[in-house]
Amino acid sequence: MKNLFGQAHFTEHLTLGGNEDFSGLAMNIFRRQAIQNPVYAAYLGHLKVEETMVKAIRDIPFLPISFFKSHVLKSGDFAETFIFESSGTTGSINSRHFIKDISTYLTNAENNFREVYGDPSGYCFLALLPSYLERGNSSLVAMADHFIKLSQHPLGGFFLYDKAQLHSVLSQLESLGQTVVLLGVTYALIDFAEEYPMKLRNTIVMETGGMKGRKKELTRNELHAFLKLNLGVESIHAEYGMTELQSQAYSKGEGIFRPSSTMKVLLRSPDDPFEVWESHENLGKTGAINIIDLANEDSISFIATDDLGRFTGDGGFEILGRIDNADLRGCSLLSL
Repeated sequence: MKNLFGQAHFTEHLTLGGNEDFSGLAMNIFRRQAIQNPVYAAYLGHLKVEETMVKAIRDIPFLPISFFKSHVLKSGDFAETFIFESSGTTGSINSRHFIKDISTYLTNAENNFREVYGDPSGYCFLALLPSYLERGNSSLVAMADHFIKLSQHPLGGFFLYDKAQLHSVLSQLESLGQTVVLLGVTYALIDFAEEYPMKLRNTIVMETGGMKGRKKELTRNELHAFLKLNLGVESIHAEYGMTELQSQAYSKGEGIFRPSSTMKVLLRSPDDPFEVWESHENLGKTGAINIIDLANEDSISFIATDDLGRFTGDGGFEILGRIDNADLRGCSLLSL
């Protein structure tokens, strides 16, 4: 598999401030971004929030995710090595994320995967991401490409629209007893499962969202039930990420996600966007999702998304859909 991004220098660790805990790292990044990110500084000024007024992470103002569509979000002066861009829909304005060092993004994505699934070299990665591949500047494609290279499995790779070839490769890998990660955009997984139902015994089926109006929207339960039946697996895994983030959360089933160590999910009240709940508060209540992403230290780490969610306990969270009237995003989310 060719490296889509050339021969990059990969850092061994994502260094964000030594041995401090998450809150300490987040506060340090906030203080820097409040000064070095002109857009965020202006936003804080509009809210009349001074850096010295923020004493804890729940006090940090979160920047609306729509700013990725309208502004260049950089903390510090640097020449980006890559620009991730969202897929959007026809006629929409896409989000753009200016990346200082793509090797840092890839290393963090690798570390996030290792936290949940272990060493990527133990898997063969098959990526069914046709619409993302066609764009060429997708963070998801960059991550999948990195995992395929780390695995070094000769049968790993991307599949555009050749479902017959994917079926052949999966069948061969199953006969070899090779553990596989089939990472796919939702509509493409549905198409494949409809046309080539099979019994997968050694394959993790991982959906990334993304219907893009191509099919009737399914609830998460309907989607997972269909894929489990047609592909013969006990559970459907999922990846939660987006153009605006450099960290990922993963679900091993039932739509329960767990954030990586460089990511923290909070909820904000539907009635007051500045009322922020942490995971030990208001279990079961629905709120809009705020994300702290430490890996976004060179852009903006404090993002108010358009997604709705709830805490499930033990650090987990669910995605319930989107805020009413929010722009539809390419990685569309399924409602319960």
